[in-house]
Amino acid sequence: MTAEAAEARAEPGLYRWERRTEWPMVTLSVLFLALYAWNVLQPDMPDSLNRAISTGMWVTWVAFAIDYVVKFALARERGRFFVRHLFDLAVLVLPLLRQLRVLRVVMVLLMLNRKSQGQVRGRVVLYVSGAVALLGFSAALAVLEVERRAPDSTIKTFGDAVWWTMTTITTVGYGDYSPVTDRGKFIAAGLMIAGIAMLGVVTGSIASWFVDRFGGIERQLEQTSSDSRRLDDDSEALRAEIGVLREEIASLRQELTASKAETRGHD
Repeated sequence: MTAEAAEARAEPGLYRWERRTEWPMVTLSVLFLALYAWNVLQPDMPDSLNRAISTGMWVTWVAFAIDYVVKFALARERGRFFVRHLFDLAVLVLPLLRQLRVLRVVMVLLMLNRKSQGQVRGRVVLYVSGAVALLGFSAALAVLEVERRAPDSTIKTFGDAVWWTMTTITTVGYGDYSPVTDRGKFIAAGLMIAGIAMLGVVTGSIASWFVDRFGGIERQLEQTSSDSRRLDDDSEALRAEIGVLREEIASLRQELTASKAETRGHD
């Protein structure tokens, strides 16, 4: 039984709801990401447009909240559901974490991962790379929003934020850009953890590739060596059989010679 089938059997109501709402929720997540990016990247927009974008972001928040409440009501094991979805609840309740709602877009990668027929290692790398790219983009937007108006801040443009994100998520940390606000430092901490996770997965995947690659060569060498030993054993057996045949032929010659000599003696 697959993990998806086991989940459908354990939580049928919750499973059906998630199957029905996954694409609408992904669409809302993408909408939220677009609205949030627009709001951050164009801070001097007209008030009417700003209100429209804020309204759209609140609508998506309400949709996320309804989705969480319905899932909680449908779950048979609500304690287990609560523990497994603490992040979703925190993103809904804490205004500080509103930027992290864009990570709902990662659901797209989860669905592609389930439908993909490629190798497991390839799916993992695709999923992690996509998730980190989304996280990095979201972190750049979030840190720009909280840092650009802060006194003594060095992150003033989206380019600064992207550069800071790249140096942080790869754990390089040049130090030319760094957050000075508490919210900015909180975002940086999450990004650092994501960077470590990304490096671990990528390093593990590369190591796995080398093991598979050179392990296959080693297995081929072992097979070749085994075949060579088998040929040597067969050759030894063949030589032994040839030796036995030679001895038998020599014995037959001796018998024939003795028989001829005996016949001449009688003559």
